[in-house]
Amino acid sequence: MIFDRVLDELGAAIVDRTLPPGHTESIDGFVARTGASRSIVREAVRVLVGLGLLSAGRRVGLRVLPEASWDVLDPRVIGWRTAGPDREVALAELRALRRAVEPAAAAAAAARVADAPRAPDGPSVAGLEALLAVADRLATATGPDDAATFLQSDRDLHRLVLELSGNAMYRRLHRVVARALDERAGIGPDAHDVGLHVALVRAVANGQPDAAADAMREIITRTAD
Repeated sequence: MIFDRVLDELGAAIVDRTLPPGHTESIDGFVARTGASRSIVREAVRVLVGLGLLSAGRRVGLRVLPEASWDVLDPRVIGWRTAGPDREVALAELRALRRAVEPAAAAAAAARVADAPRAPDGPSVAGLEALLAVADRLATATGPDDAATFLQSDRDLHRLVLELSGNAMYRRLHRVVARALDERAGIGPDAHDVGLHVALVRAVANGQPDAAADAMREIITRTAD
């Protein structure tokens, strides 16, 4: 779509500092830069303002904002950062966020399973069944042609763990985690990685918080290798 191209072109230009902080521009200037219609450019600008990459003022027009203003947890901003000169910094920050959140989420999910007989707000049976089904898919995704299947199943697994944690803020991070996992697209599954994911699911399903956190922590650590 033309809109997506324009949004990506302008977003990437801001993130890679082709359009540096403080740069001012007009809608007509962006029309000339992208070759798109005014209506499409206006819509792209609206999104970029919402993401904190641009500000709009009656007298100054459009102004590029510094990184401190960006919504760095939005998957689109993550994508522009990982495709730009700050790629390694962005990936390191993603791993640090995941290390801080996902082991705690896995432990919380397992604790909710352990407390389920006494807690009416415990994880749903459907959620656990979905997690176990994902583990089954991962266990069979061990061939050289299974990279796409493994990636989708991996995305599903991490999303379900965040959901099963019962923490609304953890759940909101599932798109960030999915975007981080996309960086490994095309990498064939490793048998040890598959085993770690299966062990994580078993620890959650068996109500073992420490084992779940340890498995998740090792999974994240291995993504840096």
